[in-house]
Amino acid sequence: MSVRGGRLLARGTAAGRAFVRGKWGRRLRRIAPVVVPVLLAIADAVLVNGLKMALELGVSVVAAAALLLRRRFPLLVFLFTLPGLYIGYIWFAPMIGLYTLAARRPGRVRLGICAVLLIAAHFLPYPISDFELTAYRENTLVLIDACVTSAAPIALGLLVRTRRELASRVEDLTRSLRREDRLLADRVKTTERARLAREMHDVVAHQVSLISLQAGAVQVSTADEAARAGARTIRELSVRTLEELRHMVGVLRAEDGAQEARELAPQPDLEELPRLIEMSALDVTYEGGVVAGASGAKTVERAAFRTVQEALTNVRKHAPGAQVRVRVDPADAGLRVEIRNGPPDAAATVPALPGGGHGLVGLRERAQSLGGTLEARRTSDGGFVVRAEFPYGAGRSGHGECAGRPRDGPAG
Repeated sequence: MSVRGGRLLARGTAAGRAFVRGKWGRRLRRIAPVVVPVLLAIADAVLVNGLKMALELGVSVVAAAALLLRRRFPLLVFLFTLPGLYIGYIWFAPMIGLYTLAARRPGRVRLGICAVLLIAAHFLPYPISDFELTAYRENTLVLIDACVTSAAPIALGLLVRTRRELASRVEDLTRSLRREDRLLADRVKTTERARLAREMHDVVAHQVSLISLQAGAVQVSTADEAARAGARTIRELSVRTLEELRHMVGVLRAEDGAQEARELAPQPDLEELPRLIEMSALDVTYEGGVVAGASGAKTVERAAFRTVQEALTNVRKHAPGAQVRVRVDPADAGLRVEIRNGPPDAAATVPALPGGGHGLVGLRERAQSLGGTLEARRTSDGGFVVRAEFPYGAGRSGHGECAGRPRDGPAG
């Protein structure tokens, strides 16, 4: 086959597939099972009786036309085709009618009676006076032929019905297995969330409570104003951490989905950003070009707050003494956040804070879940920049707060 012939064949195949899947293809698939049996029965009537036998041809054509209603009235249509078999000697119409009856209205007594009627209509000649009782060999062959003609459509109809029932049961079983898998996964997830909630409450809450108590003792016992201010800040941070931890434990224990999680999650936004920067103990220049709450997209504001929080944490851990610039500006139908820090101060002491390397990964996942982007890279002067953009449309769609993200990450 030439290249041109192959292309024409491929185009014809594609056109055929498009026709089958299109509007006319769907109509054809719906009409063909109704019309084709009628056409076959009419062709059978014409071939058997010819055009000169008016009575036989008329009865046979009427029996064939009755097949149009075989799906709605299978028993009546089958009985209506028997005169065509008895007078016009047609086979297709009564066999199709009996097949439809077996596939749609199965019943042993009903099918048995109909089978006997078809055998009788096939076995007895028209007119009945032509029946020869002594023609044993011929009568036996005709009777066997009539029995086969009756049994075949019944067997095929019952087979098709059984196949449909099996397919339906397999589909129900598949849906049941999927539902059980989902329930099992939900149960495992609920158990794991409850375990994490217990661990967070028992370990973290205990340690933070001790920090708060020690800070309170220092605040009361010391006479140094600077030490008092530091202890007061530590105590405030501890109390706030316990509050957020309580909310996160509630989120982990929530079993009613994202709606309840959103109600239980912490709700920091851009209004709390200056306070976060003030308590960060870093040299930060804040440039805010967005009024908190002006857009109404609280989810986006929370994402911006968490991004700044994580970036400042990374600066504190990996670039102590560095100058930081935080900028929050409106973007195209959204919000842009940029945190840029310079190189660390060589004279500053690097705090030995633990880190798991998951902070920026969590921020990137948060941005992607809101339909935004996040970029984190080193700068030419030895610093680091984190830039994120969040669209307001995604923020209003109802994405919940990604609570419980680790707040440690790679070098910032």
